[in-house]
Amino acid sequence: MAISRRQFLTAGAALGIAGFMLKPDDKGLPHNRYFSKLNEQLRNHGDFVPTMLIDLDKVDANITQLKTIMNSNTDLRIVAKSVPSPQLLDYLLKNTNTNKLMLFHQPFLSHIAEHYPHSDVLLGKPMPVKAAENFYHQLSSETTFNPKQQLQWLIDSELRLQQYLALAKSLNQHCKINIEIDVGLHRGGLQHPKQLDPLNKIIATNPKHLSFAGFMGYDPHIVKIPSIVKSPQQAYEESQTIYKSFINRLYELNPEYKNQKLCFNGAGSPSILMHKDKTVANELAAGSCFVKPTDFDIPSLTTFAPAAYIATPILKKIQGVQLPAIEFAKEIIPLWDPNTQRTYFIYGGKWLAKYESPKGLQANPLFGTSTNQEIVNGSINTKLDVDDHIFLRPTQSEAVFLQFDGLVTLRNKKIDQKWSILSQS
Repeated sequence: MAISRRQFLTAGAALGIAGFMLKPDDKGLPHNRYFSKLNEQLRNHGDFVPTMLIDLDKVDANITQLKTIMNSNTDLRIVAKSVPSPQLLDYLLKNTNTNKLMLFHQPFLSHIAEHYPHSDVLLGKPMPVKAAENFYHQLSSETTFNPKQQLQWLIDSELRLQQYLALAKSLNQHCKINIEIDVGLHRGGLQHPKQLDPLNKIIATNPKHLSFAGFMGYDPHIVKIPSIVKSPQQAYEESQTIYKSFINRLYELNPEYKNQKLCFNGAGSPSILMHKDKTVANELAAGSCFVKPTDFDIPSLTTFAPAAYIATPILKKIQGVQLPAIEFAKEIIPLWDPNTQRTYFIYGGKWLAKYESPKGLQANPLFGTSTNQEIVNGSINTKLDVDDHIFLRPTQSEAVFLQFDGLVTLRNKKIDQKWSILSQS
């Protein structure tokens, strides 16, 4: 069927309107007052390399906020992997008035034993028995850290417990055993209370080398399950019921434990608010909430403030966007997308992070990513120049912090100190 001129024009107009409606808006804005101040500080006093910034004023506010939502009947255990800096850990331990740490990496454990000998340590994941053996071999004879009293190894199965028993016997050591239980996350650990029975028997028959210290039931899933499937409150109550069933089974097997101070660890930054009014745990773990990377932009942590930013200088500034083999599109692409009016190449890149300031910056999927000189596009309204800094928020802290040689702390939006990162080896 032939198309009339009117139909052709009407279809063309419709396509034009649709195209106009799909045309990206200009999202560019200059740095706000906070980031303008940081940019000025870095231009005048920075090292002009990619830098991890920690705003201690915001960390202080997050500490205060955590205290308001902590269950008053529980202790705080700080998750070291989320804040992997000796000075930052020291700062948090002092300002939260705790000596309890949760560790996930054997070299970190060795560092803590040497430099924080008064710490109470719980492993946050089951450590391969060879890694545990390395810890004991590396433990300095001069340290006052006493693993027998201050360290809980996390055990997730009967097989692993047998391995640790063999290690304890071979080294003539005594190991405190904390058992991982699955309270709904399904990432490992005991799933049924009666699975506790053989582990309990092994511990009970080897008192010279093993002792029971408690349970660890990590429950971040309770605030991440889609509400159409299950509400956070329902998921929390179910996880608590599971946790309680393990405690009940423990007391059935060993009534004397009712009179002992055991470690019933729970929560994590995402779910710690759920434990505020009632919990079977007697200590709660948290770490990421102190610096709040973007993965923790969740409803349960809305009252916490981002406190960690990557700052990196702009190396090059180019008009429009030039791409290999399609140089002719340099001026055309920005006509369609005003957020490509400027091209910036930055120092470093490809971090697990999202552009934070100035607003409207975006990656260029056609050019690709780079750990050396990342390409960043933005509109003229970003008002950036060479040697200005752009700012990103890490999506997580535990891996991203380790990519930097230290942390630069801020006080009153001014550069304060440089803190080190925990050794990875």
